[in-house]
Amino acid sequence: MRWEDREQSDNVEDRRRDPHSGGGGGRGMPSMGTIMFLWPFIQRLLRTKFGWAILGIGAVAYFSGFNPLSSVMGGGSSKVSNPAADDKQAKFISTVLHDTEEVWQDIFRKHGATYREPKMVLYRGQTTSGCGYASAQMGPFYCPADQKVYVDLGFFDELRLKHHAGGDFAQAYVLAHEIGHHIQNMEGTLSKVQQMKQHARGKAGENQLQVRVELQADCYAGVWANHAHKRFNILEQGDIEEALNAASSIGDDTLQKQAQGYVVPDAFTHGSSAQRVEWFKKGIRSGELASCNTGL
Repeated sequence: MRWEDREQSDNVEDRRRDPHSGGGGGRGMPSMGTIMFLWPFIQRLLRTKFGWAILGIGAVAYFSGFNPLSSVMGGGSSKVSNPAADDKQAKFISTVLHDTEEVWQDIFRKHGATYREPKMVLYRGQTTSGCGYASAQMGPFYCPADQKVYVDLGFFDELRLKHHAGGDFAQAYVLAHEIGHHIQNMEGTLSKVQQMKQHARGKAGENQLQVRVELQADCYAGVWANHAHKRFNILEQGDIEEALNAASSIGDDTLQKQAQGYVVPDAFTHGSSAQRVEWFKKGIRSGELASCNTGL
């Protein structure tokens, strides 16, 4: 994917080395979100001398550069073996975010609407979000409550090593999918689906609705890729295959087979590998929002 020496988005909160996010060491006060999360535990410790001693040791460790909160809260590792490569990846994904802003501004303008640009939070290990605690195990996600996309850059290592879906355009597809959820939030689709879930037939019915949401986001990612290439000439040989491989590798059936050896369609929440590939293809071929009607 052609991306270097192009403009990056300003809508980026880089928490990768922020001790307040819970993802690294260093000096500074923990965030209010972290304090609120741990407050019941802290209250119990304050009732005994031993508890005060534990808090004192934790405070000394925290301000000495070690973050004991990561042991309490869990989450993936925040250690980065190659900071230069990590920074380059942050620049790349910030460039892709800018591309999404340009494309969706144009599309919304043509439909007589205004596009509200979401923020992207980059972190390592764990952080807090408007939707609650976020950890590396969750993978990238969009939070409607604060209209931010949360990306632990370590996920892209997992995508390459565990799911054999490497490549820069595979990463671009992942971000474009999450931006697709932002589009759905602006359109009112996410709130509509939440209401529909209240009348769904059990968990299987709720899952079917969620699959439609995810497949539409895949289609929106394809729409973005169509317009981004026309505008920025971003695609190189093999890029589309990278995105399709990523879509296939994180299909519910593929992930279930890897985890448990068999498939449970009623438990799907994102769609099968074939479905995800199909809907991304629909978007990139047409470049039209109308092609992304998954029945919602």
